[in-house]
Amino acid sequence: MKVVCTGDWVAVDPEDGDPRYAQTILPRRTAFVRSTSSKRSEGQVLATNIDHIVICVSLAVELDLGRIERFLALAMSSSSGEALLHKSALSWESGAQPLVVLTKADLVPDPVTLAHLVQDVETAAPGVPVLSVSAEQGEGLDVLAAVVSGGTAVLLGQSGAGKSTLANALIGEDVMGVQAIRDVDGKGRHTTTTRNLLALPGGGVLIDTPGLRGVGLFDAGGGVGQVFAEIEELAEGCRFHDCAHESEPGCAVLAAIDSGELPVRRLESYRKLVRENQRIVAKSDARLRAEMRKEWKRRDAIGKAAMEAKRGNLR
Repeated sequence: MKVVCTGDWVAVDPEDGDPRYAQTILPRRTAFVRSTSSKRSEGQVLATNIDHIVICVSLAVELDLGRIERFLALAMSSSSGEALLHKSALSWESGAQPLVVLTKADLVPDPVTLAHLVQDVETAAPGVPVLSVSAEQGEGLDVLAAVVSGGTAVLLGQSGAGKSTLANALIGEDVMGVQAIRDVDGKGRHTTTTRNLLALPGGGVLIDTPGLRGVGLFDAGGGVGQVFAEIEELAEGCRFHDCAHESEPGCAVLAAIDSGELPVRRLESYRKLVRENQRIVAKSDARLRAEMRKEWKRRDAIGKAAMEAKRGNLR
């Protein structure tokens, strides 16, 4: 049985039955889904029928580019025919469009430093708009309001990222409670504990969500490929089609690392998300589990052979 989620359109019958209860849920255009912390294979739907995914990142703490890449991988993925559809090379085919918003920009008064931070995020989010805003000073709010008007937007991010403050600024009144972040580590205190659907004065609606401690991938293979499009493109030039980009001869990805074309951090983040997504998908795919076991055995054999060869050379 499908559970009603924030953003769902439902049909009710006020004359026959209790109008508080949904008779049916209309098909979802889009959905943002993350894996659960349990060992079960189903995902948790956080919001549905979304036009814009606003990934909020606080400038009050050091940027975590890996977390931004994780959010984007989910935002660009499709799952079970209901989640977000993929981004094409130049435009979005359909589904929700991600936007990275760097909040609390007033805490970075130096415009050069702020520009460098925006550039760092743009590098981790190729093809995705990146906007710096300050709810306190109103900077960037007009641009953000124009982007999210006329559709359904969801605010996602860690606790303390300023989502509720941003929601209040976009709505023009304090409808969401906010708290100051902890001085010791800059983390928030989970002010928002439920998902809330809020009407925007310029049209459209906004979904404010609780801070996410964990953002587990859920069938996000396509999204990972989109976020790391440059690595996928480089991989086409590898000597072996199943190259793992670790130590294989003729690896175009490793060659790009050596030349400085590709940052090591990007490759490490890519590997991490690919492995995690494979584990998630393997929970419900017996064939993939068998292929993964076969690949592990193959790599183990290669490692043992390399070790034996090394020992032989030392004798």
